[in-house]
Amino acid sequence: MTRLSLSAVIVAFTVTTDEGVRTGAVVFSHEDGEAEEFDMSKVIRVNMTDRSVCVEAVPEGWLGLGGRALTSTIVAAEVPPTCHPLGPNNKLVFATGLLSGTPAANSGRFSAGAKSPLTGGIKESNAGGTASRLLSRLDVHALIIEGQPKGDSWFGLRVSKDGVVIEEETETLGMGNFAVVEVLTRRWGEDIGIISIGPAGENRMAISNISVKDPNGKLRSFGRGGLGAVLGSKKIKFITVDGTGASSVPLADPAAFKKAAQIFAKTLLDHPVSGKGLRTYGTAILVNILNEVGGLPTRNFTGGQYEDHDKISGETMYDTIVERGGQPTHRCSPGCVIQCSQVYNDKEGKYVTSGFEYETIWALGANCCIPDLDAIAEADGLMDDLGVDSIETTVMFAVAMEAGILPFGDGKGVLRMLREDIGKATPLGRILGGGTGAVGRLYGLTRVPVVKNQAIPAYDPRSVKGIGVTYATTTQGADHTAGYAIVSNVLNVGGVVDPLKNEGQVELSRNLQIATAAIDSTGLCLFIAFPALDIPECLAAVIDMINARHGITLTGDDVVALGKKTLKIERAFNLAAGIGPEQDRLPEFFELEKIAPHDVAWDMPTEELQSFWNF
Repeated sequence: MTRLSLSAVIVAFTVTTDEGVRTGAVVFSHEDGEAEEFDMSKVIRVNMTDRSVCVEAVPEGWLGLGGRALTSTIVAAEVPPTCHPLGPNNKLVFATGLLSGTPAANSGRFSAGAKSPLTGGIKESNAGGTASRLLSRLDVHALIIEGQPKGDSWFGLRVSKDGVVIEEETETLGMGNFAVVEVLTRRWGEDIGIISIGPAGENRMAISNISVKDPNGKLRSFGRGGLGAVLGSKKIKFITVDGTGASSVPLADPAAFKKAAQIFAKTLLDHPVSGKGLRTYGTAILVNILNEVGGLPTRNFTGGQYEDHDKISGETMYDTIVERGGQPTHRCSPGCVIQCSQVYNDKEGKYVTSGFEYETIWALGANCCIPDLDAIAEADGLMDDLGVDSIETTVMFAVAMEAGILPFGDGKGVLRMLREDIGKATPLGRILGGGTGAVGRLYGLTRVPVVKNQAIPAYDPRSVKGIGVTYATTTQGADHTAGYAIVSNVLNVGGVVDPLKNEGQVELSRNLQIATAAIDSTGLCLFIAFPALDIPECLAAVIDMINARHGITLTGDDVVALGKKTLKIERAFNLAAGIGPEQDRLPEFFELEKIAPHDVAWDMPTEELQSFWNF
């Protein structure tokens, strides 16, 4: 890595050749006037209006930012808050984290951000896979896609050490994500990173996501907020990342980094949740736990316990996977030591899905009343292929069942509608593709579990009130990962806050949302929060790794400040977009309908919720 003195001038360049568009930079030294081309941490802009590519040095105000902090900063600075999310003024930003691509455990994630076509506000989503590590090795700090092409042509982007090439694409149009990965792997080799959209993204559905190839050639997702529709609006079917010829991510202090990374990895493995529970049963370990506390939303949020919970539990899933020769432990990105994912096979031992998460299992199992892991797994794999968010889509199906579009428990009907309606964008498919809120409004329902038009996932806020505060106040729309209060409401990690009482819930959610915004900026997996809340050495090691990676001297207070600043940037964007405090609330039915077995309703005072932003 070249270190520059203040007497140097950096000039970015763009060169168009027969092979495509190449970007880079030249350093001109005031001392001798000689120029030297070099690789630098850079921002790449792809303008789809004129199909141009430009590389820029990272602006001073973006230095020290990564992941969510960077995507939200760029979106807030460059996207008009009132623009149409699928119009030319929206931008889609991919940003690596402060530790992405390093040898740190669980550092394989990166962020995508834009104005959301689902919520109408700012959106950040993050994903694993292999592309983050490759982008980091290519010194790509952020990839910004802006503008919009005219005409009907679609395109693919290829990112490599030589820059970015924009090429017209026809072969993969209309294909599902799995076929896209197969085609592109044959075209350019097994080692490329792939970011793609399925048919739902091509059709600009609000439930669409962006997929990322994982180490096994399967898929991970930028799941929430309809970001697949944004990429589709830019007429980009895929982005490939070729790390050939790239160097390792530089470390300012390799010895200090190695020491901190060893401590950090040990805390992940030593904690009972990240080192054992998640590793053994995956996130589906939560099915029985949430059912026990009455927080497992059932039959479109009309109950908190599901009589067939054991049929869809993590324990049952584990036994089924082992019996069929699948993989009960699996990683979503290189360097993951938690390995909470898995590979689920059918009765004949053939692959069905991977990354089989609690939220999907809960939504189709308990919330749609489908007590069949095989049917749920088939739907999960199909949603990956179509490129739809497996939370928004499955919560939508429960609302569709309440509307009478299909009966509760109809797993075959769900599969049919995924294939024949959503997959083929029929008129009904486009209605379903509008998401939970759209279906509820069109069918005149009152029990529509959304906040800021995004589906509420996985945990009933009446019996787990801390997560209710997160759903109501997060800038992202209903999102459990934004401030995962389950840790202290249910799992007794980082302390205990009674889930049935209002006291302490706003403070719990606020602290977790601030911490999460910071974690989302590092490229680390959110599940590091478990040891970070219980083992002091964990968070200290994270800070030490960041300092050793970049040659800086961050403190714990700096990390907290980063989280606060990110949330306030996002809040300001939403306010300018017309999403005011009146939308920081849960749907009315949570106040009107009590839930068994605790006979509780949502009764958090409005003034307490509004105090969330007092920081």
